[in-house]
Amino acid sequence: MRVGIEVGGTFTDLVSVDRGQVRVVKVPSTPRSPDIGAFNALGAAGIEAADVTDLVHGSTVATNAILERRGATIAFVATKGFRDILFMQRHDRRNIYDLHYAKPAPPVRRRDCFEVAERIGPDGTVIAPLDEAAVARDLLPALAAGGYQAVAICLLSAYASPLHEMRLMEMIAAALPGLSIAASHAVAPEFREFERASTTSLSAYVQPVIDGYLDRFEATLGAAGFRGHFSVMQSNGGRMPATAMRRNAISALLSGPAAGVVGAIRQAARSGRGDLITFDMGGTSTDVALVQDGEAALAAETEVDGLPIRTPVLDIVTVGAGGGSLVWIDDGGMLRVGPRSAGAEPGPACYGRGGTLPTVTDAHVVRGTIRPEAFLGGGMTLDADAAHRAFEGIAARLGTDVRGAAAAAIRLAVANIVRAIQLVSTERGRDPRDYALLPFGGAGPLLAAEIAEELGIREILVPPNPGVISALGLLSADYVKLRGVTRRMTLDAETPALVAADCARLRAAAEAEFAALGLTGPLEPSLELDMRFVGQAFEIPVAVDPAELPRLGAADLGERFAQAHRRVYLHGGEPGRKVELVGLRFGLRRRLDALPEVAERPAGLARPADAAVVTGGAAVRARLADAAALGAGDAVAGPALIEGYSSTTWVPPGWRAARDAAGNMLLQREG
Repeated sequence: MRVGIEVGGTFTDLVSVDRGQVRVVKVPSTPRSPDIGAFNALGAAGIEAADVTDLVHGSTVATNAILERRGATIAFVATKGFRDILFMQRHDRRNIYDLHYAKPAPPVRRRDCFEVAERIGPDGTVIAPLDEAAVARDLLPALAAGGYQAVAICLLSAYASPLHEMRLMEMIAAALPGLSIAASHAVAPEFREFERASTTSLSAYVQPVIDGYLDRFEATLGAAGFRGHFSVMQSNGGRMPATAMRRNAISALLSGPAAGVVGAIRQAARSGRGDLITFDMGGTSTDVALVQDGEAALAAETEVDGLPIRTPVLDIVTVGAGGGSLVWIDDGGMLRVGPRSAGAEPGPACYGRGGTLPTVTDAHVVRGTIRPEAFLGGGMTLDADAAHRAFEGIAARLGTDVRGAAAAAIRLAVANIVRAIQLVSTERGRDPRDYALLPFGGAGPLLAAEIAEELGIREILVPPNPGVISALGLLSADYVKLRGVTRRMTLDAETPALVAADCARLRAAAEAEFAALGLTGPLEPSLELDMRFVGQAFEIPVAVDPAELPRLGAADLGERFAQAHRRVYLHGGEPGRKVELVGLRFGLRRRLDALPEVAERPAGLARPADAAVVTGGAAVRARLADAAALGAGDAVAGPALIEGYSSTTWVPPGWRAARDAAGNMLLQREG
């Protein structure tokens, strides 16, 4: 039995596969103890932990620890003269008109930042040796007296040579064996000093939190008789055994959104679709990604709470427009949606758990696109009166009725998501009209058609059980190890051979790690080169097949860079302008067997023939259909609500939905 459990901000989702039989379950999340929600899902599915052979988990524990500042008490150690790098940051100003603007606060106090005398040059040569006597005399006693749970080490140019960081780790581990240590050469061995220091400090900040969470999770599993494989999803779209997360917790930062993209890609491939724009609209946010030829792009860096994190992540844009996002009016009288959310506790007003503020979910209840008696297949009845009451204040401020206020909130949520899609498409040189829109999450299919109309997208692919696609993605994810390094060199005849040598070294290290984790079988390599014109400040990734390196020359690499540059900036640069390589990311993938087809979970709910829905400022009668009852070739013309256990699909007037042979629902405009 294989089980995937994804903990979201509002619901915890489970998908299990047992001898070809698939089960799906959604239960409310427990924000204070996410592991409780995960085990509640196992209980709701009737699954005994002892029967599970492969358990994959994704959560927002690391992200929440940063956002809520509930991480460990840490110390930061830098090269002498660089103690304040986490506070100086970059010379930018995010809000130029804010007189009270302050840079994002790092996860460490200034008094907990220490210096050591040493210096390594950018080429890896030792300029000044590590002053071990001063470390023993000054640093180690200060760390012992500080009551720290973890220490982050980020020495100058450690990306070029880890010699001094490794020795410092040895000395700290010997003197303070219980202290968790994060070193930049192991966490983010890449240039750009502030970004590397920020990533390392955040890794140290969340590592004890992740360790504690995994300890509780594994202890509960062990007490229940679990003896299978336990893996955790990474931000890069691959999984790794939980033991690997104990060495680099920062890699699991965005595991939930990454799992959703993986699940969407796998399900769309069954219908022969590889060019996609995915959008995952859950309870607290919407995550958007672009997929080209069945592959989601990787970003070398992301941000959480304004702090940069230099680790490979799926290129996902997040906006605060989830089902639980609050609808409010700002000081200027403008209607807003998000980024604040009602979350799982108390949740939207219609949940009847004490929430009184209006949310996007309440707007759908008012509009009629969510029927209170059909939510979660009838397993959770919503309070329609509470949803209407929540919007009364908004309606009064806007000078309209409750239905008008709810419709305005939904239009604004659509606009926010459209803007996010433009960030990953048109602003990256891609035309969204060339892609199929694939919505998932509990609220995604409710807005898909309206978003598609705004963007001119002609085709929407709604997967079965769209509300649990992230959990399905956990089961679909391969084992992946990615490693980025800085290699600055002007592109010349020697470059391909030097890159090949780096790849060989990185592959040997990754293969050794796979073997140590007990992961056997064929491994597939991947390679991205970070390249730019000499004089440019930032680089763009260029994908290269590692097997091609022996046959490629400098001109071939230069042409591939020019093509990538042309796609992003609409020009390939001036003829003869020098190109430089600044870094590379090498990866190994251990593929898993494909999952069986995931059919819709029957709701077992009696429903009338139609229901009233407000669209275009008027009420229409929308036919009702059971998602589980629609077989291959069955079609429904809009206006219609196709209700499933985990989500409802809204088919507006002028649209038509049809189930294909792969189980996906294809929505297209009629005529």
